[in-house]
Amino acid sequence: MEIVTRFAPSPNGPLHLGHAFAAIVAHDRAREAGGRFLLRIEDIDGPRSRPELADTFRRDLEWLGLEWEEVPAQSTRLDSYEAAASRLRDKGLLYPCTCTRREIAAAATREGPEGPVYPGTCKGRTVDPTLPAALRLDVEKALALTGELRWYDEIAGEQRADPAAGGDPVIVRKDLPASYHLAATLDDAADGVTVVTRGLDLFAATHVHRLLQALLDLPVPRWHHHRLLLDEEGRKLSKRRGSPALSDRREAGEDGLMLARQLRLQHLQAGT
Repeated sequence: MEIVTRFAPSPNGPLHLGHAFAAIVAHDRAREAGGRFLLRIEDIDGPRSRPELADTFRRDLEWLGLEWEEVPAQSTRLDSYEAAASRLRDKGLLYPCTCTRREIAAAATREGPEGPVYPGTCKGRTVDPTLPAALRLDVEKALALTGELRWYDEIAGEQRADPAAGGDPVIVRKDLPASYHLAATLDDAADGVTVVTRGLDLFAATHVHRLLQALLDLPVPRWHHHRLLLDEEGRKLSKRRGSPALSDRREAGEDGLMLARQLRLQHLQAGT
């Protein structure tokens, strides 16, 4: 089987060291196997998406010495997201939800891998059609159709899918044509990705993605969830917290190839 990996940044802020690490892990995983490394721009984040950043991303990756094939950006794939959501709706698996994050946090009775677990407030109730509503996946109904599912991580080994741990996930957002769960799952299938490399912070999301693959008859890749780079306070690097931009380091004359070697060494030492 040909190894195909991808790096899929969102142009809502500059790339930082954490992105460089993720891109290098994906690039090297493919190159070591004689496979293909893809770049996909995930640009459907509404007004937060800044098209000009995509060119900055490409210059950053070149500076690190990476080579890639670019595949169509998410903004060109909206029809596929709509078609998939319609299939799930026709199966009776989606329901509208008007709850805000604050309301969910106040009503939640337990914490899941990604924060307060949605308690199913809108499930089975009539929602005012004039209000903005997300579409959630009824995980219980979905699992009744698929039965038990498993997936394989190259570091953690075989996993039993447990999508219910995080509650019913959003599949179509109130303000966007698809959630990360739906868009990334469909895009990886369309692009022929065989090994999904990404950070450990997305490990829990894979349970949902495996369920969507079963419901939508999509191929099942392997996964490789690598460790995260952390800042001085032990937190993962983040655009939101203003982690230093790769483009600033590049424009200051730093050696990108040397930086890439240092990140590769960290990856080898961590064994991930």
